[in-house]
Amino acid sequence: MSIKEIAIFCDFKHDESYTPSKISIRAGTHFHDLQEVKEVSLEEPSGWLSVPLSKKDLSHSENESEEYSDESLRAFMLQVAVLANHENGRDSHIRQIKVFGPRSDPTGLGLEEGCSGFTTTEFSMFSTIR
Repeated sequence: MSIKEIAIFCDFKHDESYTPSKISIRAGTHFHDLQEVKEVSLEEPSGWLSVPLSKKDLSHSENESEEYSDESLRAFMLQVAVLANHENGRDSHIRQIKVFGPRSDPTGLGLEEGCSGFTTTEFSMFSTIR
C-alpha cells in the first residue's frame, strides 16, 4: 500500500493533558520490522495536523543515490505511537486519523490534471464524481 500523508486531529483546548505532545510514526511489512519514519513534536495542537511521508524518510543514509520513481511510502503496517502528552498526562485523545495515498487519474485515461478529455460542456459535466 502506498502512503503519501497522515492527517491527525487533536484539540488541546478540550483535551488539555490528554493531548499528545510527541508522536512517532512507524511503518513496515509486519509488527516485527517496523521502522520509525517520522517523529513529530506538537505544541498545543488544535485542528488537523498534516504529516507528509515519503521513501526518503525511511532512508538513514545521507549519500544514497537511488532515484525514487514513486515518492510515496510503501508499507503494509502503520503504527502511530504517542511518546509523550502535554502536562505529563497518561492517557491520550487523538480524535481522528486519516491516511492518504497518492492521487491517481480519476478517468484512468492518463490525462493531465484538470483535463477531462471531453470537449463539450455536456460530457465534461459527468467526467468525474464529486
